[in-house]
Amino acid sequence: MTSYRFGDEIVDKESGDFERILASVYKSKDRPVCLCRPKGIEMYVVHIGEKFYIKRMPDTGGDHDAACASYEPPVELTGLGEVMGSAIVESADLGTTALKLDFSLKKMAGKSAPEPGEGGADSVRTDGSKLTLRGLLHYLWEEAGFQRWSPSMGNKRNWGVIRKYLLLAAEHKSTKGANLSDILYIPEPFVLDRKDAIAQARAAQMALVAQTAGQTGPRKLMLLIGEVKAINPSRYGHKLVVKHLPDFAFMLNEDLHKRLNKRFETELSLWDAIEGVHLVAVATFGVNKAGVATVEEMALMATTDNWIPFENRSDKTLLDTLTRDGRRFLKGMRYNLAATRPLATVVLTDTPTPTALYIHQSGGDDYDEALDGLIRDSKMESWVWHPEQGEMPAIPRQ
Repeated sequence: MTSYRFGDEIVDKESGDFERILASVYKSKDRPVCLCRPKGIEMYVVHIGEKFYIKRMPDTGGDHDAACASYEPPVELTGLGEVMGSAIVESADLGTTALKLDFSLKKMAGKSAPEPGEGGADSVRTDGSKLTLRGLLHYLWEEAGFQRWSPSMGNKRNWGVIRKYLLLAAEHKSTKGANLSDILYIPEPFVLDRKDAIAQARAAQMALVAQTAGQTGPRKLMLLIGEVKAINPSRYGHKLVVKHLPDFAFMLNEDLHKRLNKRFETELSLWDAIEGVHLVAVATFGVNKAGVATVEEMALMATTDNWIPFENRSDKTLLDTLTRDGRRFLKGMRYNLAATRPLATVVLTDTPTPTALYIHQSGGDDYDEALDGLIRDSKMESWVWHPEQGEMPAIPRQ
């Protein structure tokens, strides 16, 4: 268990006084020190809601011990390296993070949804200076810790937990002059006895962007994160049915539906074919004068039954093997990276030193050269599986 030094006092996170000490440090602006390493690593404290949390300093994730909750693999092994410092700008002094987005949070009158490549509908064409819609979802997922896995997490993740920590991850994040938490809608777990209260709370939140009579100029949009239950035909297009929202749907026009099927064919096919897969949607949406929500842009992400994101069957096979064997690991998140760019699929954190696991994709000579360069330039031990060659090699031991 990691301990922290506050001045001359050493306290572990499970101490009953931990939050009181964090509150005191927050007021003093002193830096607590994580003791996962002999020399210690400076941290900082943030105030979210009614609670205080200890956070790692920017660009220090790799300095922590692999067993520490603050450890983060080198950013160049995942898609985070392309966006950190440009699309994601952290300020430890202010305890805030500024996000630059590659999609709009406003709807111009008469303007249709962007074509693939103009924004979040297609998450692969970007210069890295702005987060795509998928990139934002990956960032919040990682900030919430759902790319991490250890045996102790078994059977402890459900939609209520997912929602709680995604909302916490959105706190103190700002974009385009707005607080991310103010424009983010994540449905709460549905409880029949609270049906009316849930509907009223939803209506109150969506009223912030609802179109009003006589309104001119651009309309505000909100962000949705929810688990897909179905995408069904409707009278004039299609509708997104989100789990825990039995009495509320999000409308999709025919054009967006066609492009969604094309761009996210892989995610949709994995969800359809594999039992237990969760399909998570992130979308921008507006609300018209009738109170009907319409999706403007949308991206999808497939996860295992433990809510760990994956990209293909080989990816899931590796994750299932590691989970079954009781391993500790971090899942590499792609963010804005194209599927043709290699990344570390998983970083094992229970080996003597962290080990990067790669799954080779059939991407031609350019892909092979990029993968070889990624492994060569990394100081981390590596393991490569070529699914096209057959059986998975032995995974490095704990």
